[in-house]
Amino acid sequence: MSQVRTTNTQLREFILQKFPLARKRGVKDGDLLLENGILDSMGVLELVHFIEQEYGILVSDEELEPDNFQSIDKLAAFIQTKTGRGEQPSV
Repeated sequence: MSQVRTTNTQLREFILQKFPLARKRGVKDGDLLLENGILDSMGVLELVHFIEQEYGILVSDEELEPDNFQSIDKLAAFIQTKTGRGEQPSV
């Protein structure tokens, strides 16, 4: 198993660590984070800070749209678009 963590795994671990409701309910990559109350506006800001620090990207005000933060899958796709790299398949 590859030791390189995927973007989805990194995001899930951060969300589970920071947001109690995510730990209580569990969270899957396709779960709706905003609609299910796992993330609120402050949570989005914490997540943006994590993404900027972890991936070395800047999230502009225009990119703070709910669609980018709906799920771990959407967040990972957003990060991949911003960084210009796709996930490498694990071997």
